[in-house]
Amino acid sequence: MKGIILAGGHGTRLRPVTLGVSKQLLPVYDKPLIYHPLSVLMLTGIREILVICAPDDLDGFRRLLGDGRELGLTLDYAIQDRPRGLADAFRIGADHVGGDSVALILGDNIFHGPGFSELLTTAAEDVDGCVLFGYPVHDPERYGVGEVDEHGRLVSIEEKPAKPRSDRAITGLYFYDNDVLDIAKNLAPSPRGELEITDVNRHYLARGKARLVDLGRGFAWLDTGTHDSLSAAGQYVQILEHRQGVRIACVEEVALRMGFIGPEQCHRLGERLAKSPYGQYVMDVAARAPEPDPHTPASRP
Repeated sequence: MKGIILAGGHGTRLRPVTLGVSKQLLPVYDKPLIYHPLSVLMLTGIREILVICAPDDLDGFRRLLGDGRELGLTLDYAIQDRPRGLADAFRIGADHVGGDSVALILGDNIFHGPGFSELLTTAAEDVDGCVLFGYPVHDPERYGVGEVDEHGRLVSIEEKPAKPRSDRAITGLYFYDNDVLDIAKNLAPSPRGELEITDVNRHYLARGKARLVDLGRGFAWLDTGTHDSLSAAGQYVQILEHRQGVRIACVEEVALRMGFIGPEQCHRLGERLAKSPYGQYVMDVAARAPEPDPHTPASRP
């Protein structure tokens, strides 16, 4: 499975802050926002990732993430010169996806919860159709909403319904089989002139190949599109990290845990940030990690 992070747009609701920097490069407490969607793809086991961004933001992402090699990844970049809808990511990223399945995640979404990696890797196995992730909200009329039957099968998708049939918002994380490339290629723009991800999902629903994984209680799904929600996300991360003593979306730690890099490389990455508490944490994680057995095959490719 290949991965795409859609980090385009201009962050207009966060201006004037975003006049000089991409929204996805803003801090969420102790790390850039884009570390969160990047870590989700890494927890899924994905190592080949395309970052789609606006032209003015490309240098900033390259400066922060490079080519991904230091994290055991392959990172590529593509330009979205203007917002054309979420499904435009599959037109831009068609060559990157090739003949594989694909995970798309929005660059401003934060996910956190117990057992998340296991949930992701299970959902990513042999994707036949699309896998969406639902989250219960108190105001579903603000979101795309998925309705399931008594057997948990997805039966309808509504975009910002006046009278929602469900409280399950469809989050900004999507898994698709390779058919999504043709679906997006032939998709007609909506009345607002964009290629809508809801229309892609309805194609799969009509085929009986759309399912909804319920994140449910114990998970957090946070949007960061406004000043208040970005600040609240930072407070959430700060409180959890201080109470639990772990760092959320620490990409160096995720790379180590997933077997993408070893303890020595993880420690080197921490040393570069050694004057910050984040860098100290990365070095501590590396120091506590067991050295890999050279006679045992890596658990991840």
